[in-house]
Amino acid sequence: MASMPTLPTACPLDCPDACSLAATVEDGRLVRLDGDHRNPLTDGFICAKVRSFASHLDGPERLLHPAVRTGKKGEGRFREASWDEALDLVATRLGEARRAHGGESILPVSYGGSNGLLSEGATDARLFHRLGASRLLRALCVAPSTSAHLGLYGRMPGVPLTAYRHAKLIVVWGFNPSASGIHLIPIVKAARAGGAKLVVVDPRRTPMAQQADLHLALRPGTDLCVALALISWLFESGRADLPFLAEHTTGAEALRERARAWSMERAAAEAGVPVADLERFATLYADTRPAVIRCGWGLERNRNGGSAVAAILALPAVAGCFGVAGGGFTLSNSQVIRLDGDAAAAAPPPSTREININQVGRALLEADPAVRVLFSYNCNPLATLPDQTRVQQGLAREDLFTVVFEQSMTDTARWADVLLPATTFLEHDDLTRGYGAMVAHRIRPVLPAMGEARPNWMVFEALCDRLGLREPSDPRGPDAMVDAILEATEDGRAVAKALREDGIALPPVGAEPVQLRDVWPRHEDRRIHLCPPELDAEAPAGLYGYQPDPGRPDQPLALISPATRHTLSSTFGQRWREPAVLLLHPTDAASRGIASGDAVRVWNELGTVECLVDVSDEVRPGVAVLPKGLWSRHTRNGFTANALVPDRLTDLGGGATFNDARVQVARA
Repeated sequence: MASMPTLPTACPLDCPDACSLAATVEDGRLVRLDGDHRNPLTDGFICAKVRSFASHLDGPERLLHPAVRTGKKGEGRFREASWDEALDLVATRLGEARRAHGGESILPVSYGGSNGLLSEGATDARLFHRLGASRLLRALCVAPSTSAHLGLYGRMPGVPLTAYRHAKLIVVWGFNPSASGIHLIPIVKAARAGGAKLVVVDPRRTPMAQQADLHLALRPGTDLCVALALISWLFESGRADLPFLAEHTTGAEALRERARAWSMERAAAEAGVPVADLERFATLYADTRPAVIRCGWGLERNRNGGSAVAAILALPAVAGCFGVAGGGFTLSNSQVIRLDGDAAAAAPPPSTREININQVGRALLEADPAVRVLFSYNCNPLATLPDQTRVQQGLAREDLFTVVFEQSMTDTARWADVLLPATTFLEHDDLTRGYGAMVAHRIRPVLPAMGEARPNWMVFEALCDRLGLREPSDPRGPDAMVDAILEATEDGRAVAKALREDGIALPPVGAEPVQLRDVWPRHEDRRIHLCPPELDAEAPAGLYGYQPDPGRPDQPLALISPATRHTLSSTFGQRWREPAVLLLHPTDAASRGIASGDAVRVWNELGTVECLVDVSDEVRPGVAVLPKGLWSRHTRNGFTANALVPDRLTDLGGGATFNDARVQVARA
């Protein structure tokens, strides 16, 4: 019997590992999806979410045909339409809104975490820029950490994850590799087998925290206090690397002065952890080399998020951890291979108003001029954005025309006036780069498109044509767009041959560059800027300024919504059939007369969520956990944690403050 063909591809979904994949295909059908060894980090295995991708690819919720609404908004009743009818209708409504109300009455809502450079910011940007649409600030995630990274290091590449095997101290701060980034787990295990110590900083006892030598379960929003206390201790105990600071940094004395107010005792009290544990952490970090910090994104999702990330990234500079394999920090490595995605758009952004994605609900109800057309793609706003109640109220407006370009019948898709079926990454071309793994992939389709689904580039090109926005110099089609992107930067030209021939490229600097030996801060002076003036001016309390907990007596619990093994943000939510469960510490449950399995109400002034509860000491007292990625089907009243999240913004970058939700819980 002839063997079935195995085709190379790669995963562009919102995970740092950027796995290279092997797809086994028979008669145009996916038989098996597994990891291969082209990406050194993938090492032949992948997460269960992607391994079972076939259930997303052709599940019952998959959108296969264009459709037009027939029922009331939100009912999810549609009739099938042809592509010509659907695109003509969308183009007509875009054109009418532009003529009658101006281009800013059009709002594209998208988020590119699970997409490559051809699916986000290419022909879509071309369309909306030339329409003069409102610009979307995509600050849902990584905006505060990106601001901190850019300000301090100019987005210098981090320690390669594979190089963690050299470390003797590994600090995992605000990151749960069991839910996202699973390939770090065996590397950490191997390092620990070689004698490395492990410290985990997380309000939950995650699987990695359960194995740690030290677990610090901080109150959400207090990471800044702890990082500053560590910095102050290093300076005041004589453990700071003063020669390194003098040679390679600016702003060291300003940082020292701002950290001085945070003693171990004060930070421990604010964070709700024992002083002895902070002192042990400080001693381990000062005494152990090489030491590496894996800084995640959970800690940025609060009012102090940007300053917290900046303080954590400053630690290896103060302690002198750079210059050796396995020493330093890792945040995002998305700029290791610098590619200019704007080259595929071939259209500069207009000087129109900017709307923060975290305040889309407010914009739909209050913006002036009003939003008349909402175009949602690469995103499920109703399930993922803060202030969910206002987002839903905005979608319910009878004078709002909503287009949803999507793979599955999501919560947002049910509110559409026109539905457009989108291809998945196995069905279309793309160009991607990792933000943990140092790798880029040229993805080719390995399957024919299901039903009448079409890729992003094709649909937005067609809308440009219908609206008369096409220009002769536009790169058209995936190959032309890839060529434009690769030719636009030195890194792109350096990796172009490998991408075209092998479908994968490692960075020009080498597979495992060492910070401040092989790669340097991307500032003109090649120094680390510990107190950059631009960040100091942006932060409401100044850079490293602490903003107190927003809790109050009637809302005493911090609600956090971390990632799970089931979904990537809300992607794959249709496959998660179990009801949502709120995690509550035994102390908090006992004081409210709550037991595991009870139905509970979780509420604040923004809304209410009704769900089941599980009582567990996996979460610290004072914190409740309701996972992100939930759809309306997962709770008893159709609302999720985002209904309780304010649309206030972080101190840097305009990011979301998901972990600043403060709530009360009672039996239903």
